[in-house]
Amino acid sequence: MGTSRSAIIVGVGPGLGASLVKVFNEAGFNVVMAARNADNLAGLKLEESGEAVTSKACDVTDEGSVAGLFEFADQTFGAPGVVVYNAGAFVPGRVLDIEPAEFERCWRVGCFGGFLVGQQAARRMKQAGRGSIIFTGATAALRGGAGFANLASPKFALRSLSQSMARELGPDNIHVAHVIIDGQILSERYAHLQENRGPDSLLDPDHIAQSYLHLVNQPRTAWTQEMDLRPWAEKF
Repeated sequence: MGTSRSAIIVGVGPGLGASLVKVFNEAGFNVVMAARNADNLAGLKLEESGEAVTSKACDVTDEGSVAGLFEFADQTFGAPGVVVYNAGAFVPGRVLDIEPAEFERCWRVGCFGGFLVGQQAARRMKQAGRGSIIFTGATAALRGGAGFANLASPKFALRSLSQSMARELGPDNIHVAHVIIDGQILSERYAHLQENRGPDSLLDPDHIAQSYLHLVNQPRTAWTQEMDLRPWAEKF
């Protein structure tokens, strides 16, 4: 793998974010977990495998806040070898009804924040000569559905950002990957859907996180730039 055993997970809450923290920590990484709302991080502080987990509030749409997150990580565990951007914002609405300010907010969280985080990560990884940056995408990164303009627009943009970064940073030994989550992630809120569809019909967040870890462990002779994940029951 050849990367620092320090990771930053941006956009942590119950679900995939928490699973990413757990899986990377169990794999031997010191982890800084970040979210805009510090309350989302309460109860997620843990220590596994002798490695440490700490937290930091961060507004991904604010350049100073993102820089502060990375400075905190540098001082706590050293420059990160892995950075995952898992933040997003979505309010469903039809184009005729979407408030422009709400559209801009979803774009700033969904794409602009990815740029700010990716830039800070890339600067450190270029200096170190290695690293992995992973962006969480969605089905909406491939096609825009009715009522989903607030999600599809930033997800399309985040996907193109990841492609540009991968082509630019690959020669610097920095692996940039984009993961399309094509389906509903299992949670208490959506457990009833699995009961109706059948066993393993929703994406298990721990299993998604294992796929992220696999990306980090890939040798550079066979890097994946884009990975799409879905349960067996999902139509595509």
